[in-house]
Amino acid sequence: MAFQQKINKMIVVALVVARVVDAKNIAASASWAQAFKTATLLKTLSVNALIIGEEGVGKKSLASYILPDATILDTSNYEELLLALESNNSIIITNLENSPNIKKIFELIMLKNIRVVATASNLYKNEIVDKVFSIKLDIPSLKERPEDVDILIDKYINEAASLFGQSETLKISNINPDLSRNSYSLKKQVVIHYLLQNIDERELMDIIEKYLFEKLGSNNDYKNFLHIYEVPLIKAGLHKFKSQLQLSDKLGLNRNTLRKKISENSKYF
Repeated sequence: MAFQQKINKMIVVALVVARVVDAKNIAASASWAQAFKTATLLKTLSVNALIIGEEGVGKKSLASYILPDATILDTSNYEELLLALESNNSIIITNLENSPNIKKIFELIMLKNIRVVATASNLYKNEIVDKVFSIKLDIPSLKERPEDVDILIDKYINEAASLFGQSETLKISNINPDLSRNSYSLKKQVVIHYLLQNIDERELMDIIEKYLFEKLGSNNDYKNFLHIYEVPLIKAGLHKFKSQLQLSDKLGLNRNTLRKKISENSKYF
């Protein structure tokens, strides 16, 4: 306990100093900045750390920052992990809570005095956890770090531009960030949005064709999949023309027919 208190005091001092020196360079939420500064301190300390948080919050990135040259293994690769513990003096272990025999892993870590940074989705109860890990970092979800969302969106836009060979990045607007899986779902959403801004008619039809090829096979498929065309058409029209009355005129549909189609597909609106 005394050692933990000593480390905590060192972290507080380091964070205060770093905040004064590097405040002008911080472009993220306070919680992530604090976690990053703690990780920077941990790079210089021979202590084990457990990084806790939901998937996609940056646990693995932070672990790699602390131990940049360490082998990274998931606990699901149990036999491979045991071999790695026999031959490494430092290691990153991911998804610690999924280990089939966490006790054996902890015993090897303590016996061989291995430097370890581990990640877990939750702070599960285990009598050896406190003995193995001197420091525990809890990384909040992106829903709790709204300042980071816009930064990540810009980052993923630039990555998408590079991926698709674009000399200039496109501005993505009117995006409602999908944070269901934190950075994983957000990055997928941004890349799809970026792709759709560059897509032509033939490419769009190819995507739909591939999707339908995998799905077709039951009776009445024409009716079953008609919404794939109708829903985006109606949603785009409502967004552009602002009213059902104007949209029904533009589409050449009776207003009651348009209302019926919206009602039939209400779960998509």
